[in-house]
Amino acid sequence: MTRTFRTGAIGALLDEYERAIADLRAAIAPIPNAALPRIIDARATDESCRSIQAILTHVVSSGYGYATSIHNLKGPARTRPAKALLPTIDAYRQALTEVFAFTEQVFQGFSDQDLEQLDPTRKIRTGWGQLYDIEQLMEHAIVHILRHRRQLEKIRQQLASPGKG
Repeated sequence: MTRTFRTGAIGALLDEYERAIADLRAAIAPIPNAALPRIIDARATDESCRSIQAILTHVVSSGYGYATSIHNLKGPARTRPAKALLPTIDAYRQALTEVFAFTEQVFQGFSDQDLEQLDPTRKIRTGWGQLYDIEQLMEHAIVHILRHRRQLEKIRQQLASPGKG
């Protein structure tokens, strides 16, 4: 099967982001809905890592956060949608698809020349205080998906082990 690639640096970032999201969607597909709210790690200090539902809510919210921050560099300021606990794996899979569509729409207002910025006043200050240009933020967004996909694959493996689920 021949794969179609988007053009340019933005195209490459979107292709890889879409691929990361597709891999996450595939990784969570077999998780039963009943496992969503189950506390996986009661010792986790970060509330967004305590259950599958919390992790996926965090991933979806973060995706909207990255895209909204990029949008706000040029467009009228928007706020990202509020975090929402979803009831099913299919709802999270759909939400991930919608995050990608939103991100793709945001990038329609940008060119490859907008990606790299050396001037700190033209960078995005993240919620955790880091300064990123658009390219760096999207690279972070991609790796964020990959890291949580890995985390959820490990959780899925634990749930499948006798005595763990």
